[in-house]
Amino acid sequence: MKKRLTGMLALGAAVSLALAGCSGDAGGAGEEGGDKGTITFGFLPSWTDGQSMAYLLEDQLGKMGYDVEMEELTDAGVIYAGLSNGDFDMFPSAWPEVTHADYMDEFGADIEDIGTYYEGAVLTLAVPEYMDDVNSIEDLKGQADRFGGEIIGIEPGAGLTGQTQDVAMPEYELDGEYELVTSSTATMLATLQEAVENEDDIVVTLWRPFWANAAFPVKDLEDPKGAMGEPEGLHFLGKSGFADEFPEAAEFMASLQLDDDAYGALEELVTSDEYADDPEGAVDAWIEENPDAFEGLLTE
Repeated sequence: MKKRLTGMLALGAAVSLALAGCSGDAGGAGEEGGDKGTITFGFLPSWTDGQSMAYLLEDQLGKMGYDVEMEELTDAGVIYAGLSNGDFDMFPSAWPEVTHADYMDEFGADIEDIGTYYEGAVLTLAVPEYMDDVNSIEDLKGQADRFGGEIIGIEPGAGLTGQTQDVAMPEYELDGEYELVTSSTATMLATLQEAVENEDDIVVTLWRPFWANAAFPVKDLEDPKGAMGEPEGLHFLGKSGFADEFPEAAEFMASLQLDDDAYGALEELVTSDEYADDPEGAVDAWIEENPDAFEGLLTE
């Protein structure tokens, strides 16, 4: 776990330094690369659904004859804006129904929904399992002193941050007691790990599917008011005209669907210490172990 968190912290620093110049390192969206052209991904490696699906699609589309180029970013808003401008060809794991709904309102007219690969994703507030007396977001009210007056969050621009700060905290009257502390996913997880090791009280923003839910002894807080949003699907989004430019890729992605077992196995391998420096190798191992993960999976 510590190796995984160290890797995420290093990745966050590297991506931040590379943002200004990353577009120059990759070919332009849609230029000729493989037999069927180049598809450029914009994705968020700190959101491990994006990391996992980016490398799975790199493998699968590569086997179909496409050249795939990857641009790692730290803010979903940049990706949505880039898609709408045609700077990227696709976003390999988006939360457009609830978490990123504001971005879709702003940019969605110039974005193409290619398909939904996972149903039932949720945003959560979570605490360690040893906190027996805190089981609902309602239980946080009046107990800010136990948590140092803080809810530990992730990136400032994340949809999860907005949903927590703008909807859930006011709905449960927590905004007068707590501050939502934002930084990065890796920093949140490092803070959670330290609290768990010391059995300290902590409340963090999380989501499902996400490997951290299995790696840490945490529980989702009940949300009787539905303030963290309804369950939603995880989508492949493309720039306007994606399906016309890359019809075989679009057809393939439109039919790709993963269940909890298949997705969980993929994310576990891609984010594991064993494959920390070899995500492509993690995908190869996953395909070997899960050859029937979805209809149409390319194994060679």
